[in-house]
Amino acid sequence: MDLLALADFNLVARHGGFGRAARLADRPKATLSRRVSELEASLGVRLFERGSHALKLTQEGRALFERTEALLTELGEATAAIASGGDTPRGRLRVSAPLLFSQTALGTLAAEFARRHPQVQLEITTEDRPVDMVEEGVDLVIRVNPQRDAQLVGRVLLRDRLVAVAAPTLPRPAQDTPVPAVVRVASQDTAWTLATGTGEQRIAIDPVLRLASLIMIRDAVRTGIGAALLPLSLVAADLRAGTLVHWGDGQGPPIELWALYPSRRLLSARVSAFLEFLKDAFPQGHPEELAAYVKG
Repeated sequence: MDLLALADFNLVARHGGFGRAARLADRPKATLSRRVSELEASLGVRLFERGSHALKLTQEGRALFERTEALLTELGEATAAIASGGDTPRGRLRVSAPLLFSQTALGTLAAEFARRHPQVQLEITTEDRPVDMVEEGVDLVIRVNPQRDAQLVGRVLLRDRLVAVAAPTLPRPAQDTPVPAVVRVASQDTAWTLATGTGEQRIAIDPVLRLASLIMIRDAVRTGIGAALLPLSLVAADLRAGTLVHWGDGQGPPIELWALYPSRRLLSARVSAFLEFLKDAFPQGHPEELAAYVKG
């Protein structure tokens, strides 16, 4: 495939028309039109629907654009880095991160990263849903306990664990007596099995509040309305201050926060810089390191 023709196709697709692409790139419109036509001929498909007033990508054109835009960007960055004699991180960096990590730490971390790397335009979106990195133009995703995916590789940033906590005013329940609890909206739990200093303990729970956010749950638990299972990093400061007390550790695998990127994609300087920055921020990957960013 002719890379120059592919680059011209991406230029026209990105700007929505031959005329606008030609003006912005200071290229002859006829040249762009000819190269795109040659690319269509070599592929045997139409990439654009050419109307009298609008230019629209065909289904095949959209698929080609989505799969080649990031690759051409990386190729351009690589050649620019070689030409400039260095690998200074630059360009747009789009990161998708989960809600709790974003609310507690990423504002502070993003500001510091921007100070260290002023040539990188960092964008962070917050969502807990799976993200199609290619289709949505995301360079890096941060996820909690992600499912295995052969298309993604990465590293663990942090490990956390769930702890049962309550306000000091809430009495620890007697055996088989349900305790009022604050839980996630979708929780179906009827009891918690906790590891304590005296062994394993099963506590029946009676949900009195169902809330969507872990920060909301923590704030409600502080009032004494009920107990909750929460990440240690979110309540470490409360446990040190005595505003919450520790009833035991929840059972199950640890909570792992991963940074992931496509395995087929050459790791750009900006992604490498962000990964190293996160590694420096959480050198041991302990809950207490994340707890240092929790406010309120």
